[in-house]
Amino acid sequence: MRIAVLVPGLRAYDAVSNDARQMAAALRGQGHEVALFAMEAHGIDEPVLSHEALAEWITSPRDVVIYHFCTAWDFPLELFRRIRARRVVRYHNVTPPGFFRGWSDGYVSACGNGRKQIAAFARLGCELYLGCSPFNLEDFAAEGVDPARMAVLAPFHPVEDLAATAPDARRIPDNGGAPLLLMVGRIVPNKSYLELAEALAACVREVDGQSHLLLVGKLAPALASYGEAFRHRVDQLGLRERVTLIDDADGPTLRAAYAAATALVMLSAHEGFCVPVIEALALGTPVVAYGSSAIPWTLGDAGLIWDDRDAHLVAASVGRIYADPALREHLIARGRARYRDTFAPAVLERELADVMRRFD
Repeated sequence: MRIAVLVPGLRAYDAVSNDARQMAAALRGQGHEVALFAMEAHGIDEPVLSHEALAEWITSPRDVVIYHFCTAWDFPLELFRRIRARRVVRYHNVTPPGFFRGWSDGYVSACGNGRKQIAAFARLGCELYLGCSPFNLEDFAAEGVDPARMAVLAPFHPVEDLAATAPDARRIPDNGGAPLLLMVGRIVPNKSYLELAEALAACVREVDGQSHLLLVGKLAPALASYGEAFRHRVDQLGLRERVTLIDDADGPTLRAAYAAATALVMLSAHEGFCVPVIEALALGTPVVAYGSSAIPWTLGDAGLIWDDRDAHLVAASVGRIYADPALREHLIARGRARYRDTFAPAVLERELADVMRRFD
């Protein structure tokens, strides 16, 4: 089978790019002829063809085009309207624009346009809508897509590479064995950094005065006001010395962050999958999470998950993990089992092969 994998852009260390590239590699390993297409590519060490060459690459109605939908882009919508091939929408989700109101008009516009394209793709009646989680498919179900045309496949990821990386703890704060709360992810409003500040304050007051928050993530220039609001709240709470931000972490530093953390504290209000959760599961870091969006499915029964972001509840959860070695080991074991049984590369490759049998 000839398969084109189409992505808006390919970049190193990007979750959508990781999924697209590893999906392409898995399909090649299963005997298919696969080509990657993108509007732009940076730091990618494999052949990438221009998106404008895709239509000519297709030679048969039996060819398959897999579009990784994560942002507004008119090109694939127009392509899918006219191309004679089997069409797959690989849906990573688009953050609702409401999260960005008051922070960035550009993000509001971009996300709003991306959300509008959900209905447009649904109307095309594509052969398959492939969500990274059941939560993602709810968007297409709401637009009337037949469940028979939908399937779930968790994203491919480089977690095995991270697990094999030697940790480098030189940039990890040494807080004398007190609780270390870890958050991994871009500093954007939907990921609830202001709520994280409140959770840290509760930990300092109610669990251990030396509790520390380690953030591994970048701040987008267009959201500088949100980053400033987070810093201002941290200062208001008197926590400046209790927060460390690493915005350029390499693999060894990220590996060390997970190793040092008492828990990954994931309070995000909107996730299409949440790769940091499976990183934590694989690496033996307990997870405390707010049960929003795709997080309950990704985490399963392998962490402490709550239906609100109450700071005292989060602090109590971290404190319990910190003080109870048996609970900690139980969560670590459950996490590793969930990763092994649900998200390991061999599992994803097998599930991808099952999905592609629809086109035999």
